[in-house]
Amino acid sequence: MIAQDVLTRARVRVLQDGQPADRELLAEVAVLPHEDVPELLALANAVRARACGNGVAVEVLYNAKKGGCSEDCHFCSQSARYASGVEPEGLSSIEGFLEAARDAHRRGAGEFCLVVAVRGPSRSLLERVATATTLIKRELPLKVAVSLGILREEQLPVLVQVGVDKVNHNLETSRRYFPQICTTHTFEERWETCLRVRRHGLELCCGGIIGMGETTQDRIDFLLALQELDPQEVPINFLNPRPGTPFQDRSLVEPIEALRFVAMARLAMPRGLIRFAGGREITLQGLQDLGMFSGASGLVLGNYLTTGGRSDRDDFAMLERLGFEVMA
Repeated sequence: MIAQDVLTRARVRVLQDGQPADRELLAEVAVLPHEDVPELLALANAVRARACGNGVAVEVLYNAKKGGCSEDCHFCSQSARYASGVEPEGLSSIEGFLEAARDAHRRGAGEFCLVVAVRGPSRSLLERVATATTLIKRELPLKVAVSLGILREEQLPVLVQVGVDKVNHNLETSRRYFPQICTTHTFEERWETCLRVRRHGLELCCGGIIGMGETTQDRIDFLLALQELDPQEVPINFLNPRPGTPFQDRSLVEPIEALRFVAMARLAMPRGLIRFAGGREITLQGLQDLGMFSGASGLVLGNYLTTGGRSDRDDFAMLERLGFEVMA
C-alpha cells in the first residue's frame, strides 16, 4: 500500500502536473521494493513518451587522444597514473577527426562527440578541435559535441564561433562523494565549467556514472545537482571496472538498480534527453530492451572510448523492434 501511494504521487506530480520529482519523492522511489520497480519503469516510460515521443537520439563517441591523461579519476583507464594497459596515442589529425565523423554518419548516428582525455584543452588542442568542427559541420548533417575537460571562460566563444552544438562535462557523482573518485580536480571546477557552458548558450550534456561505491543518498544528491543545472542531455554510465584502476575490483551494478536509476533520472528531469551510455551491455545484458522502456530517450552506439559494446546492427534492430524512431 505504501509503494502504491508513492507511485500514485509520482504519477500525479510528474506525469499529470509536469513537475519534476523533488528530493522527498526521489528518496521514496529509491527504496521501493524490487517487486514494484516494473511499475516505476512503466511510469518513467510514460513520462518519456509524453515529453519526447518515440524519438531516440543516437550518438557516436570519438576518442581523439587516447590515454596519457594527467588526472586521477579512479574509474578511468585513460589516466597516466594507472597501469591499465591503455597505450597512449597523440591527438588525432584533422583528417582523422573528419574520417571519424564520416564513419559516425555512415553508422546512422545523428550526433558525434569529440572526446579528448585531458584536464583541459591547450591552445593548440582547442584550435585543432575548432578547425575539425568547422569542416565537419560544413560536410556532414551531424550535431557536434565536444568533451574537452575543464573549460576556461575565454575558451567557450571559440566553440560557439565554429558551430559546436553541445559540450559534455559530467559531474560523475554527488558533491559529497566526488573526492572519493578524483583528487586532482574538484567537483566545483566541474560545476563551474557546466555553468560557463550554459552562460555561452551552448547545449550542456552532463551526467555521470553509478556503481562507484556511492550511497543511495549520493545518487539522489547527484540527480538533484543535475536538476539544478538543467542540462539538455544526461548520459548515464554504469561502472565497467577497468583493470589497473583503483576501481578494478568493484562489483557491477545490479540490473534492477541500474534501471531504477534511469527511471529516477527521468522523473527528476522529465523533459531531458536521458541517454544510455557506457556499461549498459555488461550491466543490463539481456535486459536492454527493458532498459529502453525505463525512461531513456537516447543511446551511445558501441565503442565507449576504451571499451567495446554490442554491434550497431543489434542496437538498431532493438530500436526498430520496440517502435522507436531514430532522430536525424
